[in-house]
Amino acid sequence: MEDIRNVYDFYNGGAEVGRLERGLGVIEFYRSKEIISQYLSSKKLTICDVGGGIGRYSEWLAELGHDVTMIELAPSAVEYAIKEMKTHYTAKTGDARELDMASGSCDAVLLMGPLYHLMNRSDRLKVIGEAYRILRPGGILFAAGISKYSSATWALSVYGNGVDFIDDDVYMDMLKREMSTGEHIRPETYPRIIADAYFHTPDGLISELVEGGFEVCGKHAVEGCLWITPELNAKWEEPDRRARLLEIIHASECDETMMGISPHFVMVCKKI
Repeated sequence: MEDIRNVYDFYNGGAEVGRLERGLGVIEFYRSKEIISQYLSSKKLTICDVGGGIGRYSEWLAELGHDVTMIELAPSAVEYAIKEMKTHYTAKTGDARELDMASGSCDAVLLMGPLYHLMNRSDRLKVIGEAYRILRPGGILFAAGISKYSSATWALSVYGNGVDFIDDDVYMDMLKREMSTGEHIRPETYPRIIADAYFHTPDGLISELVEGGFEVCGKHAVEGCLWITPELNAKWEEPDRRARLLEIIHASECDETMMGISPHFVMVCKKI
Protein backbone atom coordinates (compact mmCIF):
# COMPACT_ATOMS: atom_id res chain seq x y z
CA MET A 1 0.00 0.00 0.00
CA GLU A 2 0.97 3.63 -0.54
CA ASP A 3 3.16 5.30 2.08
CA ILE A 4 1.05 8.06 3.66
CA ARG A 5 3.39 9.20 6.44
CA ASN A 6 3.28 12.80 5.23
CA VAL A 7 -0.54 12.78 5.48
CA TYR A 8 -0.30 11.18 8.93
CA ASP A 9 2.17 13.84 10.10
CA PHE A 10 0.07 16.67 8.66
CA TYR A 11 -3.11 15.67 10.48
CA ASN A 12 -1.37 14.39 13.60
CA GLY A 13 0.09 17.90 13.86
CA GLY A 14 -3.37 19.39 14.36
CA ALA A 15 -4.24 20.54 10.85
CA GLU A 16 -7.98 20.02 11.40
CA VAL A 17 -8.26 21.92 14.69
CA GLY A 18 -10.39 24.97 13.96
CA ARG A 19 -10.28 24.53 10.17
CA LEU A 20 -14.06 24.33 9.78
CA GLU A 21 -14.61 27.33 12.06
CA ARG A 22 -12.64 29.83 10.03
CA GLY A 23 -12.45 31.19 6.50
CA LEU A 24 -13.91 29.09 3.72
CA GLY A 25 -14.11 26.13 6.11
CA VAL A 26 -17.23 27.69 7.64
CA ILE A 27 -19.05 27.51 4.30
CA GLU A 28 -17.63 24.04 3.54
CA PHE A 29 -18.99 22.64 6.81
CA TYR A 30 -22.40 24.31 6.50
CA ARG A 31 -22.87 23.19 2.91
CA SER A 32 -21.61 19.64 3.48
CA LYS A 33 -24.13 19.23 6.28
CA GLU A 34 -26.85 20.59 3.99
CA ILE A 35 -25.98 18.01 1.33
CA ILE A 36 -25.73 15.08 3.74
CA SER A 37 -29.03 16.01 5.41
CA GLN A 38 -30.90 15.64 2.13
CA TYR A 39 -30.18 11.91 2.05
CA LEU A 40 -30.50 10.85 5.71
CA SER A 41 -33.80 9.63 7.09
CA SER A 42 -35.12 10.79 10.45
CA LYS A 43 -34.81 7.32 11.96
CA LYS A 44 -31.69 6.32 13.88
CA LEU A 45 -28.95 5.17 11.50
CA THR A 46 -25.62 3.42 11.98
CA ILE A 47 -23.01 5.69 10.38
CA CYS A 48 -19.26 5.36 9.93
CA ASP A 49 -17.31 8.60 9.47
CA VAL A 50 -14.07 7.44 7.83
CA GLY A 51 -11.19 9.91 8.04
CA GLY A 52 -13.30 11.99 10.41
CA GLY A 53 -10.54 14.29 11.63
CA ILE A 54 -11.41 15.83 15.00
CA GLY A 55 -15.01 14.63 14.81
CA ARG A 56 -16.98 17.64 13.61
CA TYR A 57 -19.26 15.60 11.33
CA SER A 58 -19.45 12.73 13.83
CA GLU A 59 -20.50 15.09 16.63
CA TRP A 60 -23.18 16.66 14.44
CA LEU A 61 -24.56 13.27 13.36
CA ALA A 62 -24.55 12.02 16.95
CA GLU A 63 -26.47 15.13 18.01
CA LEU A 64 -29.11 14.17 15.42
CA GLY A 65 -29.51 10.85 17.23
CA HIS A 66 -27.51 8.53 14.98
CA ASP A 67 -25.16 5.77 16.13
CA VAL A 68 -21.79 7.02 14.88
CA THR A 69 -18.33 5.49 14.69
CA MET A 70 -15.48 7.78 13.62
CA ILE A 71 -12.28 6.23 12.27
CA GLU A 72 -9.30 8.56 11.85
CA LEU A 73 -5.68 7.96 10.86
CA ALA A 74 -4.11 10.51 13.23
CA PRO A 75 -4.06 9.54 16.94
CA SER A 76 -3.84 13.14 18.12
CA ALA A 77 -7.00 14.00 16.18
CA VAL A 78 -8.85 11.11 17.82
CA GLU A 79 -7.61 12.21 21.24
CA TYR A 80 -8.80 15.75 20.53
CA ALA A 81 -12.21 14.47 19.39
CA ILE A 82 -12.65 12.42 22.56
CA LYS A 83 -11.58 15.32 24.76
CA GLU A 84 -13.97 17.77 23.09
CA MET A 85 -16.88 15.32 22.69
CA LYS A 86 -20.22 16.67 23.93
CA THR A 87 -22.54 14.02 22.44
CA HIS A 88 -21.33 10.43 22.59
CA TYR A 89 -20.00 8.60 19.54
CA THR A 90 -17.22 6.06 19.11
CA ALA A 91 -13.85 7.52 18.02
CA LYS A 92 -10.89 5.31 17.17
CA THR A 93 -7.78 5.20 15.00
CA GLY A 94 -7.65 3.24 11.78
CA ASP A 95 -6.74 3.19 8.11
CA ALA A 96 -9.50 3.78 5.55
CA ARG A 97 -8.02 1.01 3.40
CA GLU A 98 -8.55 -1.64 6.10
CA LEU A 99 -11.52 -0.83 8.30
CA ASP A 100 -12.13 -2.63 11.56
CA MET A 101 -15.88 -2.76 10.95
CA ALA A 102 -18.17 -5.70 10.23
CA SER A 103 -19.45 -6.24 6.70
CA GLY A 104 -22.94 -4.86 6.11
CA SER A 105 -22.99 -3.09 9.48
CA CYS A 106 -23.63 0.52 8.36
CA ASP A 107 -26.52 2.45 6.89
CA ALA A 108 -24.26 5.29 5.74
CA VAL A 109 -20.54 5.98 5.32
CA LEU A 110 -18.79 9.35 5.07
CA LEU A 111 -15.54 9.68 3.11
CA MET A 112 -15.01 13.40 3.54
CA GLY A 113 -11.23 13.24 3.15
CA PRO A 114 -9.61 9.86 2.44
CA LEU A 115 -10.17 9.85 -1.32
CA TYR A 116 -8.12 12.99 -1.84
CA HIS A 117 -5.23 11.90 0.32
CA LEU A 118 -4.24 8.80 -1.62
CA MET A 119 -2.17 9.35 -4.74
CA ASN A 120 -2.54 5.81 -6.09
CA ARG A 121 -5.81 4.88 -7.75
CA SER A 122 -5.48 1.33 -6.43
CA ASP A 123 -5.45 2.64 -2.85
CA ARG A 124 -8.45 4.87 -3.49
CA LEU A 125 -10.31 1.86 -4.84
CA LYS A 126 -9.40 -0.05 -1.66
CA VAL A 127 -11.03 2.72 0.38
CA ILE A 128 -14.12 2.64 -1.83
CA GLY A 129 -14.17 -1.15 -1.57
CA GLU A 130 -14.04 -1.02 2.21
CA ALA A 131 -16.90 1.49 2.28
CA TYR A 132 -18.88 -0.82 0.02
CA ARG A 133 -18.13 -3.81 2.25
CA ILE A 134 -19.32 -2.26 5.51
CA LEU A 135 -22.50 -0.78 4.01
CA ARG A 136 -25.70 -2.75 4.00
CA PRO A 137 -27.48 -3.19 0.61
CA GLY A 138 -29.06 0.15 -0.24
CA GLY A 139 -26.71 2.00 2.12
CA ILE A 140 -25.51 5.50 1.27
CA LEU A 141 -21.95 6.71 0.71
CA PHE A 142 -20.95 10.39 0.82
CA ALA A 143 -17.62 10.82 -1.01
CA ALA A 144 -15.84 14.18 -1.13
CA GLY A 145 -13.29 15.26 -3.71
CA ILE A 146 -11.14 18.35 -4.22
CA SER A 147 -11.12 19.93 -7.66
CA LYS A 148 -7.80 19.69 -9.48
CA TYR A 149 -8.26 23.38 -10.36
CA SER A 150 -8.82 24.50 -6.76
CA SER A 151 -5.26 25.72 -6.08
CA ALA A 152 -5.11 27.55 -9.40
CA THR A 153 -8.45 29.30 -9.04
CA TRP A 154 -7.64 30.33 -5.48
CA ALA A 155 -4.25 31.71 -6.51
CA LEU A 156 -5.89 33.67 -9.33
CA SER A 157 -8.51 35.09 -6.94
CA VAL A 158 -5.83 36.72 -4.77
CA TYR A 159 -3.26 37.45 -7.50
CA GLY A 160 -2.13 41.06 -7.26
CA ASN A 161 -3.56 41.51 -3.77
CA GLY A 162 -0.32 40.81 -1.94
CA VAL A 163 -0.44 37.03 -2.39
CA ASP A 164 1.46 36.66 -5.63
CA PHE A 165 2.16 32.92 -5.49
CA ILE A 166 1.67 32.69 -9.23
CA ASP A 167 4.89 34.67 -9.70
CA ASP A 168 6.80 31.91 -7.89
CA ASP A 169 8.11 29.18 -10.24
CA VAL A 170 7.89 26.58 -7.46
CA TYR A 171 4.21 27.29 -6.88
CA MET A 172 3.53 27.39 -10.62
CA ASP A 173 5.18 24.00 -11.06
CA MET A 174 2.87 22.64 -8.35
CA LEU A 175 -0.15 24.11 -10.14
CA LYS A 176 0.86 22.72 -13.51
CA ARG A 177 1.24 19.23 -12.06
CA GLU A 178 -2.16 19.44 -10.36
CA MET A 179 -3.92 20.64 -13.48
CA SER A 180 -2.32 18.05 -15.76
CA THR A 181 -2.27 14.96 -13.52
CA GLY A 182 -4.35 15.75 -10.42
CA GLU A 183 -1.29 15.12 -8.24
CA HIS A 184 -0.75 17.74 -5.56
CA ILE A 185 2.80 17.62 -4.18
CA ARG A 186 3.32 20.19 -1.45
CA PRO A 187 6.56 22.16 -1.96
CA GLU A 188 8.90 22.39 1.01
CA THR A 189 8.68 26.17 0.79
CA TYR A 190 4.90 26.03 1.43
CA PRO A 191 4.62 23.95 4.64
CA ARG A 192 1.20 25.29 5.62
CA ILE A 193 -0.76 24.19 2.57
CA ILE A 194 -2.50 20.83 2.41
CA ALA A 195 -0.36 17.70 2.50
CA ASP A 196 0.25 15.66 -0.65
CA ALA A 197 -3.06 14.72 -2.23
CA TYR A 198 -4.88 13.66 -5.35
CA PHE A 199 -7.23 16.28 -6.79
CA HIS A 200 -10.09 14.95 -8.91
CA THR A 201 -12.34 16.09 -11.68
CA PRO A 202 -16.01 15.34 -10.95
CA ASP A 203 -16.05 12.72 -13.72
CA GLY A 204 -12.85 11.16 -12.41
CA LEU A 205 -14.28 10.72 -8.91
CA ILE A 206 -17.51 9.31 -10.30
CA SER A 207 -15.63 6.76 -12.42
CA GLU A 208 -13.79 5.46 -9.35
CA LEU A 209 -17.00 5.16 -7.34
CA VAL A 210 -18.77 3.33 -10.16
CA GLU A 211 -15.78 1.00 -10.56
CA GLY A 212 -16.16 0.27 -6.84
CA GLY A 213 -19.70 -0.98 -7.42
CA PHE A 214 -21.69 2.10 -6.42
CA GLU A 215 -24.60 3.79 -8.15
CA VAL A 216 -24.19 7.58 -8.09
CA CYS A 217 -27.49 9.17 -7.09
CA GLY A 218 -26.41 12.74 -6.36
CA LYS A 219 -23.70 15.18 -7.46
CA HIS A 220 -23.17 18.39 -5.49
CA ALA A 221 -20.77 21.30 -5.55
CA VAL A 222 -20.02 22.23 -1.94
CA GLU A 223 -18.83 25.85 -1.98
CA GLY A 224 -19.63 26.20 -5.69
CA CYS A 225 -18.91 29.64 -7.08
CA LEU A 226 -19.63 31.33 -3.73
CA TRP A 227 -16.02 31.15 -2.61
CA ILE A 228 -14.96 33.92 -5.04
CA THR A 229 -17.24 36.42 -3.24
CA PRO A 230 -15.22 39.33 -1.80
CA GLU A 231 -15.27 39.36 2.03
CA LEU A 232 -17.39 36.20 1.94
CA ASN A 233 -17.28 35.42 5.65
CA ALA A 234 -18.52 38.87 6.64
CA LYS A 235 -21.42 38.60 4.17
CA TRP A 236 -22.16 35.07 5.38
CA GLU A 237 -22.84 36.41 8.89
CA GLU A 238 -25.59 38.72 7.58
CA PRO A 239 -28.86 36.71 7.34
CA ASP A 240 -30.25 38.46 4.24
CA ARG A 241 -26.98 38.20 2.33
CA ARG A 242 -26.47 34.59 3.39
CA ALA A 243 -29.95 33.76 2.07
CA ARG A 244 -29.06 35.24 -1.32
CA LEU A 245 -25.73 33.43 -1.43
CA LEU A 246 -27.46 30.14 -0.63
CA GLU A 247 -30.07 30.80 -3.31
CA ILE A 248 -27.26 31.01 -5.86
CA ILE A 249 -25.52 27.83 -4.71
CA HIS A 250 -28.78 25.88 -4.46
CA ALA A 251 -29.62 26.83 -8.04
CA SER A 252 -26.24 25.76 -9.37
CA GLU A 253 -24.87 23.01 -7.08
CA CYS A 254 -25.93 20.06 -9.27
CA ASP A 255 -24.88 21.66 -12.56
CA GLU A 256 -21.85 19.66 -13.70
CA THR A 257 -20.54 22.63 -15.69
CA MET A 258 -20.10 24.50 -12.38
CA MET A 259 -18.50 21.75 -10.31
CA GLY A 260 -14.92 22.24 -11.44
CA ILE A 261 -14.84 25.76 -10.00
CA SER A 262 -15.93 24.51 -6.57
CA PRO A 263 -13.02 23.69 -4.22
CA HIS A 264 -14.93 20.60 -3.00
CA PHE A 265 -17.68 18.43 -4.43
CA VAL A 266 -19.58 15.55 -2.86
CA MET A 267 -20.87 12.52 -4.72
CA VAL A 268 -23.71 10.62 -3.08
CA CYS A 269 -23.83 6.92 -3.90
CA LYS A 270 -25.94 3.87 -3.13
CA LYS A 271 -24.70 0.32 -2.60
CA ILE A 272 -26.47 -1.84 -5.17
